[in-house]
Amino acid sequence: MKATNTLEIPQDVMDSGRLTIDELRVELAVMLYASGRLSLGKARDLARMSLWEFRQTLGSRRIPPHYGEEDLDEDVATLRHLGRLC
Repeated sequence: MKATNTLEIPQDVMDSGRLTIDELRVELAVMLYASGRLSLGKARDLARMSLWEFRQTLGSRRIPPHYGEEDLDEDVATLRHLGRLC
């Protein structure tokens, strides 16, 4: 079983932000992903969304994927190794 932590947020804060618990999870996940503190997979898990849903959420907020030149080089090398790229 995974260990979990509990964060207590006063109801008046939730009411002021007009947020549900699920919406707060998404907001936190998006912010942590955008700041580079969580990977896409971990942020998706926190938001309790499918990968597709989370990517759609990021796109709607114009948050670019964390995919740099080094990532591209690794992907190209892997495809070459697998014989799927000339």
